[in-house]
Amino acid sequence: MAAQDAYEQCQLDRLIFVPAAQAPLKPNDVQSSSSERLAMLHAAVDWDRRFEISDFELNRGGVSYTIDSVRHFRALYPNDELFWIIGGDQLPKLHLWKDITELAKLVEFIFLERPGHQVKAFPDIPGLRLRRCDGHLLAISSTELRERVKRDLSLDYFVPHKAIVYIREQRLYLEST
Repeated sequence: MAAQDAYEQCQLDRLIFVPAAQAPLKPNDVQSSSSERLAMLHAAVDWDRRFEISDFELNRGGVSYTIDSVRHFRALYPNDELFWIIGGDQLPKLHLWKDITELAKLVEFIFLERPGHQVKAFPDIPGLRLRRCDGHLLAISSTELRERVKRDLSLDYFVPHKAIVYIREQRLYLEST
């Protein structure tokens, strides 16, 4: 839903999902394999021609830094304007991102406000360009979704149906890792 909101409100030409191999600021957050996360993403969006998926970070492996991905996409699309979509809860942490000053020159950030994380102040980063996306606010996290699976609660209306089918078939998130 957040991707659709950003795509529509910001009038993007394409939206590419880039699953991280390992997020640097969330070292213990990965609870499924790269191939499982990629398969869930394909199940969720393959039917929608507005969206694409890049396995760039997964193929690289290791810690995924946004700057590396942005350099990759800049080389692929040298004449395009690039945006990076983040949750508003990431704005206070943006100064911690690797090579943030260079990153701010290469992309404009689109941020989506999340319930409980209303953006009150913006980071002081030279050249930072921010665009707010007022979309549908979802008060659910990936941690909560995994917990719902463990407790045998429905994922309906939170996760695309084909991704739910994949999670059930692969018996993902049933045991603590």
